[in-house]
Amino acid sequence: MSVYLDTSLLVGLFVEGDTHAVRAGSFSVDDDEVMVVSDFAAAEFSSVIARLTRMNAIGPEQAREVFGGFDEWRARFTGNAEAGASDLGAATAIIRRLDLNIRAPDAINLAIARRLGASIATFDRGMAQNARALGIAVAAV
Repeated sequence: MSVYLDTSLLVGLFVEGDTHAVRAGSFSVDDDEVMVVSDFAAAEFSSVIARLTRMNAIGPEQAREVFGGFDEWRARFTGNAEAGASDLGAATAIIRRLDLNIRAPDAINLAIARRLGASIATFDRGMAQNARALGIAVAAV
């Protein structure tokens, strides 16, 4: 089984002082599970770190350290999932379900997780609720 890691969990893992840092630090998967980070989630993570830098919440040197630590950790401990055109089409279909309150980035992440047959690990309550509505398991975090 795969567990797809959402950006909210990734930021908590790598940014000291993040509101989810303590919970993220205690997150683990079973030995038979594979953590997956998509290239899309990695881009979202990078966007959050860059925004924190622009807001002077973290300095440029710390941001570079976070990027380096994330890249090394991702290469060593997670599987990669590439976002593709089919994921964008699936995300569009998810967004057009008018019973969900969902933004495009969340829909893309959920489309990737669903394609992989993965559960999703997220601290975003809205995303977790949407995942359940779509039949995607939500990992305990």
